[in-house]
Amino acid sequence: MAEVVIQVEQLSKVYRLGTIGTGYLIQDLQRWWTTTVRKQQDPFFQLPGTHVSAGKSGQSQALWALQDLNFEVKRGEVWGIIGNNGAGKSTLLKIISRIIRPSHGIIRGKGKVSSLLEVGTGFHPELSGRENIFLSGYILGMSKREVQAKFDEIVAFSGVEHFLDTPVKRYSSGMYVRLAFAVAAHLEPDILIIDEVLAVGDAEFQKKCLGKMREVAHNQGRTILFVSHSMAAITSLCDHGLWLQQGQLKAQGTVGQVVNQYLVSTQQSNAKQSWNDPAQAPGNEHIRFKQVELIPQLVQPDAPLDIRTPLTVKFQFWNFTSDTVISTSMVLFSAGGECIFDVPSTATRFQAGIVSGECTIPGNFLNDGAYYISLYVIKDTTTSLFDYEHCLTFELEDYRGEIQWFGKWWGAVRPVFPFRLTQTEFSQLEARL
Repeated sequence: MAEVVIQVEQLSKVYRLGTIGTGYLIQDLQRWWTTTVRKQQDPFFQLPGTHVSAGKSGQSQALWALQDLNFEVKRGEVWGIIGNNGAGKSTLLKIISRIIRPSHGIIRGKGKVSSLLEVGTGFHPELSGRENIFLSGYILGMSKREVQAKFDEIVAFSGVEHFLDTPVKRYSSGMYVRLAFAVAAHLEPDILIIDEVLAVGDAEFQKKCLGKMREVAHNQGRTILFVSHSMAAITSLCDHGLWLQQGQLKAQGTVGQVVNQYLVSTQQSNAKQSWNDPAQAPGNEHIRFKQVELIPQLVQPDAPLDIRTPLTVKFQFWNFTSDTVISTSMVLFSAGGECIFDVPSTATRFQAGIVSGECTIPGNFLNDGAYYISLYVIKDTTTSLFDYEHCLTFELEDYRGEIQWFGKWWGAVRPVFPFRLTQTEFSQLEARL
């Protein structure tokens, strides 16, 4: 059975907004002595349902960054921590890294921890890249001999060897994070903590970083905690997932299950509207819509919508005029209002009554992103009867499969066409090189 290297019990972190200190010097001294010297819980920490006297300025407003977290991480596991901005991900990593103390609860850890929580962690802008490698290494717990032993590997991985003696204040953000990650990744830590540092990297750097993290985790048996807003990167690298929402633990388990739950909860969708009374339905004296619905053809009911998912649009409307040639255009827009396509139906003669329509957008056609659909009902292919704008909205998540690049995929559409490479001629070029 694998050894537990991180154990979190009833972990909470609260911040007091608008007030620094308790309002009394004697209480501030007591707090400092209790929390800093004796390493005990803040005596003025207020748990829900308890009462603590307020200072001079009254009781301050409390912001719960984390609340009652409980989980265990075993040696060699790779955990992806996900959640919206402000969910408490970075606060949790800072507590595990011993940068800040929790307000309540217990956290136990075993082994050397290396953290990369922001671009250029531990760097001094006036020092060169060479000097900052040693400085950052010292801060992260390496000796001078260890840094020297790993120096060439760090420089080669970072790709900034031509700028090694240039002050890092002249580095781009990409160069900064390349060097910072290279130092952290070569420390041979027992626990490696990484917070959204791949966001500023290019495709080549992302591939190298993910490859290095896989090597550290799977080949060397080290533990990784990885925060990212790229669900493709999380699912590719991690085995376990932790979902935080407003400081609380929403879900934990296998990475696929947790990511699916998170995506389903965050996807903005207006997938169905229906009306029983024509007087209340959108339309006019010619047309009134009875129902519009977006039906995703999911392999599993709890799976999120992604670029592979076929989407069927079904609708019905009341037609109040007889012997009329009617067609409908289904127009798809991006969230920014860019028209992706306009698909017209065949023009058909209808009598008064209910008209039904259906159209399917195939999977592996649209790029990831947010979209909305508008339906336009047309008479005689020339005259507008009614325009139903913004009737359906949905959002598609990314999916990369075996592709190890996680930058933004170009284009409004992302079709899968037959496309292959074949060897048509053999030569001795490789031998000559």
